[in-house]
Amino acid sequence: MKVAVMGAGAVGCYFAGMLARAGHEVVLIGRPQHVEAFNTKGLRLEARTFDETIPVKASTDPAIAAGADLVLFCVKSPDTETAGAQLRAHLAPDTLVLTLQNGTDNAERLRTVIPQPVSAAVVYVATEMAGPGHVKHHGRGELVIEPAARSQQAADAFIAAGVPTEISDNVRGALWLKLIINCAYNALSAITQLPYGKLVEGVGVLEVMGYLVAECKAVAAAEGVTLTGDVDVAVRKIIETMPAQFSSTAQDLARGKPSEIDHLNGYIVRRAQAHGIATPVNLTVYALVKLIESKAR
Repeated sequence: MKVAVMGAGAVGCYFAGMLARAGHEVVLIGRPQHVEAFNTKGLRLEARTFDETIPVKASTDPAIAAGADLVLFCVKSPDTETAGAQLRAHLAPDTLVLTLQNGTDNAERLRTVIPQPVSAAVVYVATEMAGPGHVKHHGRGELVIEPAARSQQAADAFIAAGVPTEISDNVRGALWLKLIINCAYNALSAITQLPYGKLVEGVGVLEVMGYLVAECKAVAAAEGVTLTGDVDVAVRKIIETMPAQFSSTAQDLARGKPSEIDHLNGYIVRRAQAHGIATPVNLTVYALVKLIESKAR
């Protein structure tokens, strides 16, 4: 397949790199400093079991996606509609657009601006951009994909490339499970600038995370969401599988960039208010992250 990545950051580059290693043609759409590195040196994928530089093509112009069979849509949640509109004219009618984003409603929002089939994906991977054109993989790397036209073709390609992938009829429940995990970790990691393993060693942190999770569960129930798996087990598993990972929110704040907190704890707060549910702990961490963001401006 030809695979395009819209928003070639750490997550998109990891999965694109795995597909490129398996022989697929990969093009990356990203920021100028990374595009230059991709085109001159290739994509360096530093995984836990290998460290390779893979030839790819890259551009800041979404037109490079023309002819793609699959798009990995990896922009920040606030940029979903804008990026989708930029991409729309360059895609064939049957191109599958797979949203590898934080939050629960990005696929729905993307469908309002593009006619191509859109499939939501739940991503569990610990990665970071360690330098221009250089993605470092810290752990995991699974995908759960929503059924759509060509979903099976995409899943087969990922599996053949060494990416554990499944297609699920309850992606909404899986997205909400991921949202709850993000709400438990992301803001606290961002506020403290600590990786998950160090974070949970703090006095009272596990109790605070417990309150965050309980509030999120209450909102999920009010929304009629059937969560996949055991939430508490899934939250604990992150400590075991990603102890060295800083949350994406922490990485954004460290770089002085806007975060996706409005689509994480902020989303929980808004949905809770709609149902008349109190979420004081989610509101507190949300407010603190927004304050830190305002200082960076």
